[in-house]
Amino acid sequence: MKNLFFTTILLLVFHVAFAQNGKIRGKVIDGNTGKPAVSATVKLSGNSTNLGMNSDLDGNFTFNLKAGTYSLNISLVGFEDAIISNINVTSNNVTVVPDIILTPASNQLKEVVVASNRTQRTSEEAITTLKRKSVIMFDGISSAKMKLIGDGTAVEAAKRVTGVSIEGGKYVYVRGLGDRYSKSTMNGLDLPGLDPDRNSLQMDIFPTALIDNITVAKNFLPNMPADFAGGLLNIETNDFPTKKIFNVSTSMGYNPSMHFKNNFLTGNTGSRDWLGMDDGSRALPTIARNSNNIPTPVSGASSTEVNNFVKSFNPTLGVTPQNSLADFSFGISIGDQIDLDRNGKSKRNPKFGYVAALSYRFDQRLYERVQYGESQKNVDINQSQMVVANNIEGGLSEQNVLLGALVGVAYKTNFSKIKFNLIKLQSGESRAGKFDIFNNSDGVGQSGYIAQSDNIEYSERSVTNMQLSGSHVLNGKGWKIDWAIGNTLSTSDDPDIRKTAFTIDPGRTYFNAGAGGNPSRIWRYLDEVNLSYKVDFEKKMGSKHLIKFGALGLRKERNYDIKIFNVQFFGAQQQNWPLIANNVLLSQNIYPATINNIYYQSGNSNPNSNQYNSKVNSYAGYLMDEFNVTDNLKSIIGLRVEKYEQFHTGRDQRFASGNIIDGKNLDNAKVLDKFNLFPSLNLIQKIDQKTNLRFSYSKTTARPSFKELSFAQILDPLSNRIFNGSLFPYAEWDGNLVPTMIDNLDLRWEKYFKGAELISLSLFYKSFKDPIELVRIPQQQTSTEYQPRNVGNGNLFGVEFEFNKSLDFVSDKLEKFVFSSNFTYVYSRIKISDVEFNARKAYEKRGEEVKNTREMAGQSPYLINTGLTYLDTDKGLNIGLFYNVKGPTLTIVGSGLFPDVFSVPYDNLSFSFNQALGKKKKMNLNLRLDNILNDQIEFVYKAYGAQDQVFSKMLPRQSFNVGFSYKL
Repeated sequence: MKNLFFTTILLLVFHVAFAQNGKIRGKVIDGNTGKPAVSATVKLSGNSTNLGMNSDLDGNFTFNLKAGTYSLNISLVGFEDAIISNINVTSNNVTVVPDIILTPASNQLKEVVVASNRTQRTSEEAITTLKRKSVIMFDGISSAKMKLIGDGTAVEAAKRVTGVSIEGGKYVYVRGLGDRYSKSTMNGLDLPGLDPDRNSLQMDIFPTALIDNITVAKNFLPNMPADFAGGLLNIETNDFPTKKIFNVSTSMGYNPSMHFKNNFLTGNTGSRDWLGMDDGSRALPTIARNSNNIPTPVSGASSTEVNNFVKSFNPTLGVTPQNSLADFSFGISIGDQIDLDRNGKSKRNPKFGYVAALSYRFDQRLYERVQYGESQKNVDINQSQMVVANNIEGGLSEQNVLLGALVGVAYKTNFSKIKFNLIKLQSGESRAGKFDIFNNSDGVGQSGYIAQSDNIEYSERSVTNMQLSGSHVLNGKGWKIDWAIGNTLSTSDDPDIRKTAFTIDPGRTYFNAGAGGNPSRIWRYLDEVNLSYKVDFEKKMGSKHLIKFGALGLRKERNYDIKIFNVQFFGAQQQNWPLIANNVLLSQNIYPATINNIYYQSGNSNPNSNQYNSKVNSYAGYLMDEFNVTDNLKSIIGLRVEKYEQFHTGRDQRFASGNIIDGKNLDNAKVLDKFNLFPSLNLIQKIDQKTNLRFSYSKTTARPSFKELSFAQILDPLSNRIFNGSLFPYAEWDGNLVPTMIDNLDLRWEKYFKGAELISLSLFYKSFKDPIELVRIPQQQTSTEYQPRNVGNGNLFGVEFEFNKSLDFVSDKLEKFVFSSNFTYVYSRIKISDVEFNARKAYEKRGEEVKNTREMAGQSPYLINTGLTYLDTDKGLNIGLFYNVKGPTLTIVGSGLFPDVFSVPYDNLSFSFNQALGKKKKMNLNLRLDNILNDQIEFVYKAYGAQDQVFSKMLPRQSFNVGFSYKL
């Protein structure tokens, strides 16, 4: 007991003594490459102390010291020495010195003095140096700039990157190209988002406190995935925070047109909706989930069985108004690194790092007037105006909940690092609407009717991702090895999508299957498993060559299922239903009854044509050489090989209906089998120390998704539009969807100034073979159906300009103002197929000349992002005004009777105010105004000589967001 007492006292004394120490941390950057400088010698002096150590594989170093004033001397062979003096260390605090960018040595030896208080732009300058020295053309934003501007999530930060546009407030597209040609990764590995059919990751789930940087690569190298053409966005998480992180943030958003209103529509709600998950109240009854033999009056089931089965469904079919709430978000993030060798006896300098974040967001959207339209070309060649065949208008309410958690741990020594990341995302979206429907009998294939519809939807999505990775440097041997393995489990369920449409005739309100339709319910289930792994090797060969090679693999499997159930009437139904959808399933209307005799009939065939299983096996390898042709000319040449196989189990409607002769049934059939070579050549001419000229050629691809390469038919119940998988053949389409092959040429001139200031001008050209576009199916005239197809060959030319400069060149008084702007202009043309040309020619109007070329679908003709910011770091004040717009973009390719669909430019002007509070600036107040111009989100049909007609339209209105955060 006595020994234990003295041991405890000694440990307490040691802990108190150690707690009185402070720390100096920093990072050394190789000025030649912009990458971390490994094994740089860092010498510390001052306060009667002389210490030394080498930077680790991340370029980092840490000293544990008594409080006092110190100096650092950093040296590395081939670079000028860097000296940082007057570094003040206080007890129990970490002093972070600015990132030290080493200057390549000249013939005359000299020292570079770095100011110890120049911390506000350090990592931004580091990422600018990396950008200037990088072997690829990329743009990015650092953690420092995110903190200065006050960006709370990755999506707010990403919109400041050149050539980036944000879709739906969460998805990132590059150079105006759509989702198909953009790709997102985290720490270099694929990370499927909450929408499994998108390449782009949902960016609003990542708090900036845990992000080291965001980069967007705009050209391809063989060590990168080959399935992108616009850009590859990568989020690099912070595994070893330089300081302890403890951030708490909360915000509230208010939209005067949407919040605290008493007409917010809801369907049935569950007790766990606030967590983004269903509580089971929307679940499909077990017997309906597992069997097609459900009890009906015509199947021989007893009256009791039929009655109990109908009552096992949730009886809510109508929407109910209630009060809407303000938007709310909350986040907490923590992180730190711990020196495991506090006595400094180990030469390996082991460290343990951790980061964790929990975020929650709740928002409600009330659109008092949304519109969905279906328009056709007039069959009369002398009449240019389109015929509105169907129009849906009404109110729509949406509630979104997003719950996210991220945990990361890492262990590092001087020359090795292993880290593990776990991400869990859970989202729930409920939508409820009440619509008036007008179907015009003047439209081809239209029956003509008026209806009123109640629509209820709920979507639950979940993603769990695990990543284990490592990085190892063989010191003195020129080898570096990186490896990673990732596993993702994702689900996407739409439980109980309900549509109840009353057909309204003069003097009669009823249900008509051939008009507004009978009440229907849909359940959709999707689960997917992804496994990805890779290993990368680097080897320095002499002073001029850096050889890189590696291998990677990807395996994915998806299961998808749709269950449909429709209300049927056994006998006559009443002639005048009250327009109250929640009265439909009252007990007196359910079989057996005096009238109506409602029962549910399965809309599923056996086997189910809307059920499929798909798999992907992909394997790749690459080899590349980065070498100096001359002192000022660098070349990167390489080749990537990929073997890609996709398998599908499913069947079309004919086979599911019993036609085994004409129908198609696939059982783990190989629907895609490609072996591709992806070459790459990059040249970098250094004009002077601050100016580069870059050239790049590469070949990349864009592959169809699981949904696109299937027999699935997926209905959007709000707009009543149907997506068809490409495996369905038509007269002009053989059902054989193949990947798009893309040749890319890029030329970029870039001039760098002080700090993060720069001007760049880029020219790019892309040639597309077999581009995939969403096409209106001309044969389906009574319904609105689309299908992905290969359409001709295409080309695009583009120019991109970026300007990021302080206004101090106008006046010294304006040095705190920074003007940033990037502009992208793209001209695209695709040579359409003979089938599309003839279909357009058949509806050519008088005076119109149908050509065999048009713009590419999904390609915006221009993109503008610009901003003016005021930054006073001493006062902790940041104010910004930002504007962005994307030009009109062909979204859906029309055919014959059906015109093309275009997006209308959405002019988004936003304002942000960010003020640090308190003596130590640990608190932060931010204010954001969005959609100041009060613009609307709209897609329209366009046809020769005709007034545009609405495809879809909603007005988000202006919104205000006030946030508060606290950091330790």
